[in-house]
Amino acid sequence: MEDQNSPARTTRPYVIAWVFSLLFYFLEYAVRSGPAVMIPELAHTFGVDAAGVGAILGTYYYTYSVAGLVAGIALDRTGAKYALPAGIGIVALGCLLFALPGSVAGNSGRLLQGAGSAFAFTGSVYLASRGFQARSLATAIGATQCLGMLGGALGQSAVGPLIHQGFEVRLFWVLMGLANLATGVALYFITPNDARAQAAQPAVPGGWLGPYKIVFSNPQSYLCGLVAGLLFAPTTIFAMNWGVAALQQDQQMSYAAATWACSMVPLGWVVGCPALGWLADRLGRRKPVLLLGATGMILMGLQQLFWPALLPLYLSLLLFGVASGAAMIPYSIIKEANPDHVKGSATGAMNFLTFGVSALLGPLFARYYGQSLGHTADPGAHFQQGGLFWIACTSLAVLASLLLRETGSAAAAERRPQPALAGA
Repeated sequence: MEDQNSPARTTRPYVIAWVFSLLFYFLEYAVRSGPAVMIPELAHTFGVDAAGVGAILGTYYYTYSVAGLVAGIALDRTGAKYALPAGIGIVALGCLLFALPGSVAGNSGRLLQGAGSAFAFTGSVYLASRGFQARSLATAIGATQCLGMLGGALGQSAVGPLIHQGFEVRLFWVLMGLANLATGVALYFITPNDARAQAAQPAVPGGWLGPYKIVFSNPQSYLCGLVAGLLFAPTTIFAMNWGVAALQQDQQMSYAAATWACSMVPLGWVVGCPALGWLADRLGRRKPVLLLGATGMILMGLQQLFWPALLPLYLSLLLFGVASGAAMIPYSIIKEANPDHVKGSATGAMNFLTFGVSALLGPLFARYYGQSLGHTADPGAHFQQGGLFWIACTSLAVLASLLLRETGSAAAAERRPQPALAGA
C-alpha cells in the first residue's frame, strides 16, 4: 500500500493541477496568436486601420512583461491556488472586452489579456517544479510550452478559416472569455492550497521585493532573459503577428496558404519544446542543446531566404519551429542558477526579461519592416530584409549563450567535491 506521506502522494495533486494549468496556457496562446488571422475584422470592430490593430496587439507584451513580476511574487507568497485563477479571470475579462466596439475597448482588452497571461506559464512552471523531480524539470517545462504552442498553432490554422468563412469575431472572443472562466473555476477547486506553507518559508531580506533582489543581482538572470527573448521574438513577433500579412504581401501567397504556413512555426514548438527539453535532461547539460537549436534556427532562416526551392515553405517553417523550442531551455537555467526559495520569482523575472526584449523589438521591427509592407517596389527584397533582421537577433542570442554558466545535472555533479579515497 502506498504511504500517505510518500513523495508520489505529496506531489500528485500538483501534477493534476499542472495538467489543468496547461489548458489555461493553451487558451492563452490562442488568445495571443488568434488576432493575426483577423486583422481586417478587428480593424472594423475597433474603428482603426491595420497599423492601428498592430499597435493594439503590441500592447499585450507591455503588460505581459511587467505582470510577470507580479505573478512571480504572488506565487512565491500565496501559492498557485489563488494567483493562477486570478490571472485567468483577468484574461477572460480581456477577451470579453475584445468583443466590444471601439479602440478603447481593444486597447483595454489587450492590456488585460497580456497581464493575465503572465500567470499562465509562470503558474504552470510553479506547479511543475513541485510535481516533478529536478531531473525531469526541463522535460516538464518543454511539455508546458508544447501545449502553449499547440494553442498558438490552432489559434491560426483552425481559427483563420473560420473567420475567413464568416464566423463572427465578437462571438469568438466571448467564447474565449467563457472558456477561460471555466478553466479558472476548475483550477481553483483542483489546485492544492499551499499558501500557509509558502508564508512559512524563511523570510527573504527586502520584504516582497527581496526575491527579485536575489534574481536581479545575478548576471546569469539577465543573460537567460536576453537569450530567450532573442530566440522567442521570431515566433512571437513575426510568425504570430506579421507572418500572414508578410507572406501575402511580399510572397504573393493566398490567405489560406499564408495562414497554414505560419501555423507550422508554433506547431514545430509542439515537437521541439519537449524534445529539446528531454535531450537537455538526458545529457545533463543545457548549453549544447541551446546552441544546437539556435544554430538550427539560423540555418533554416537562411534556407527560407536564399534557397527557398530546397524545401517547401511549410516544412521549412515547421523545422524552424522545432529548432526554436530551444528558447525554453534558459527557463530551466535561470531556475537552476538561483536559489530554490525564489522559484516563482525567477520565472516571473524571466518572463519580464524575455518579453521585455519582445516589447522593444516589436516596435523596432514594425518601423523597420512593417510600415513599408505592401508599399515597396521589390517585395522579394523586402521579405529578405525582414528575415535578416531575425537572423541577426538569433545570431546575437548564440553569442550571448556562450556566456551562460552550465547548470545541468552533469555539470553540477562535476563541480561537487569528490570524497577522498581511503588511504590517500
